[in-house]
Amino acid sequence: MNLFKIGVIGIGNMGTSHIQRLLNKEIAGAAVTAVCDGREERLSLYEGSAEIDCFTDVEKFFNEADMDGVIISTPHYSHPEIALKAFSKGFHVLLEKPAGVYTRNVLEMNEAAKESGKVFSLMYNQRTNPLYQKLRSLILAGEIGEIKRTNWIVTNWYRSQSYYDSSDWRATWSGEGGGVLLNQAPHQIDLWQWTTGLMPVKVQAFCKEGKYHDIEVEDEVTAFVEYENGASGVFITSTGEAPGTNRFEIAGDRGKLVVENDKLLFYRLTQSEREFNATFTGGFGEPECWKIEVPVPGESTDHKGIIQNWTDAVLHGAPLLSPGEEGVKGLEISNAIYLSSWLKEAVTLPLDADLYYEKLQEKVQGSTFTKKTVKNVILDVQGTH
Repeated sequence: MNLFKIGVIGIGNMGTSHIQRLLNKEIAGAAVTAVCDGREERLSLYEGSAEIDCFTDVEKFFNEADMDGVIISTPHYSHPEIALKAFSKGFHVLLEKPAGVYTRNVLEMNEAAKESGKVFSLMYNQRTNPLYQKLRSLILAGEIGEIKRTNWIVTNWYRSQSYYDSSDWRATWSGEGGGVLLNQAPHQIDLWQWTTGLMPVKVQAFCKEGKYHDIEVEDEVTAFVEYENGASGVFITSTGEAPGTNRFEIAGDRGKLVVENDKLLFYRLTQSEREFNATFTGGFGEPECWKIEVPVPGESTDHKGIIQNWTDAVLHGAPLLSPGEEGVKGLEISNAIYLSSWLKEAVTLPLDADLYYEKLQEKVQGSTFTKKTVKNVILDVQGTH
């Protein structure tokens, strides 16, 4: 294969931006050859193009489009369903985040991906950021020793009411399956797990639904987690604070790493805190600490980087930066946060996938929310991570 031919299904905010990157030839070795959306007005930009075939019917898209792989950028619930169809037809898949709304069918999707032998990637574009790549390498190399605590405050996801009014499915239990946890924060939830290598074993969380906006899903979250080694963690996010904060701290027995304002700071102890605690006899005192600003060369390649990496994996066997199968990890954490908030109690992981699905259906079926204003417009997603 000399040219990786890509189809895009779902021409909303993200799908439109992916198509434009491909049309601009920003992805080496790839071209967009087909697009699919059930709404005729979304196809109007590409109809008549000599490069792109347009489809409104999903079955025809998968049966007739001249493509080798597909980018899926449809609403969240449909992600696993469409990916399953793509794998069954023999296509490589790049899936927009999140992997799905609930882990039960995401696990089924992962199994189908494995059986298909096709290249499966997930749009965790923040993994292309050299800041988080360096953070991960320092942690996994043991530079801060055993992790004691993680703490991420990410409230710079501000969204106005007009954002939520831009489509009828957005910020509803039936259309999106959640709010800030499923739309904006999946990036940080993934990085929280990916950079540390830790999955929680217990979660206690509080989700506030429609606190700052006229929506039925959560726009503010505070979650407390515990890890198998006894460490604790806190995750706070919101779309209703301005100005927002984005600060990630990871404390270990050999020091602390802090990511904030596009910088990585390493508070490096010259001696293990545990060792100092056991041997120091002077009463008041603490281990010597060096504050180091860690150099981080390079720039984030963002969505473009993930598409290029997926293309390179198909054409040249390059290792995936964001394997699709890993999407279930962050989704399990967010599902646990929801379930804890709904039950008003701590929940343990591995999550009871069937119980979560049952409670989610109660939210969907019990909804009486009606949007007052719906614009149905495509928004410019540049700079929105």
